[in-house]
Amino acid sequence: MPTVSVIIPTYNRADVLPRAIDSALDQTLSDVEVIVVDDASSDETEPVVTSYDDPRVIYRAHETNQGGSAARNTGIEIAEGEYIALLDSDDEWAPTKLERQVGTLERRSDEWVAAYCGTTIVDDEEANPLWERFKSLVGRHSSREGAEGGEELVKEILMENLHTSAGSTLIVEKSVVDKIDGFDESFDRYQDTEFLIRVLKQGKLAYVDEPLLLRYPSGGPSADAVRQANSHYLQTFAEDVVELETRGYDVTGTHHYALASLYLREGRFEPGLAFLRSGTTPGIGQLPGLLFSVVKGFQNRMSA
Repeated sequence: MPTVSVIIPTYNRADVLPRAIDSALDQTLSDVEVIVVDDASSDETEPVVTSYDDPRVIYRAHETNQGGSAARNTGIEIAEGEYIALLDSDDEWAPTKLERQVGTLERRSDEWVAAYCGTTIVDDEEANPLWERFKSLVGRHSSREGAEGGEELVKEILMENLHTSAGSTLIVEKSVVDKIDGFDESFDRYQDTEFLIRVLKQGKLAYVDEPLLLRYPSGGPSADAVRQANSHYLQTFAEDVVELETRGYDVTGTHHYALASLYLREGRFEPGLAFLRSGTTPGIGQLPGLLFSVVKGFQNRMSA
């Protein structure tokens, strides 16, 4: 039985997939199995994975595309490790990630069932460095990482005050993953966050204060897709949302502000301004990002 089962769902990412697989195999905690679940890719994913001459690499493939949640569940079903570790196929781990996380959990009491770590976002080559510097000087978004705890963190996640990059940072005890029946396959967005919230209702989440994940920028979903997924997400946790809003936390307004930014960035100013009016008032640290969305929106409209 390996200590950690690494689950890598993938779809048409044969060009970057080796980076993720190699980073999982090169861990200082080498007692791992790396389960790559190919969600019906049409590129060279299969020969890329099967070219690895390492018994720790396991390849599974879906005949039809079923989505990231289903792919992760396929990996979880065959996983034999004490812990499940999640890794997106376009991300990369530092060599000590699993060793540091497993060591952290083993030094704590049984109520600590999961861990995440710090993240470094690899610079976007298309980003304007002067603009990025301006945003950092004016202020940062209110979201943070580093919080630890149990069910009380659900508020921070729903209010978007805590971002964990769970899809590539999270390790969870396999027994807990089995208890909550893995991922909810009705989610095609927010699946990592939805999964983490259910984990937090079973035990506590630890944090390793080191940047052990490299995330690479990639194109995101459309504002309409996020809007639909966001509605499903908030409806799923409606009881928590109502309880928080009764206590004065504007969960809905926080999510409306995020949607406003997406619509503005696409140059769709009418729905963007509508969501901005119903969203929370942005803090000074959010203004550079909001201004960037408006400028980007005008650029998108000019090029359309």
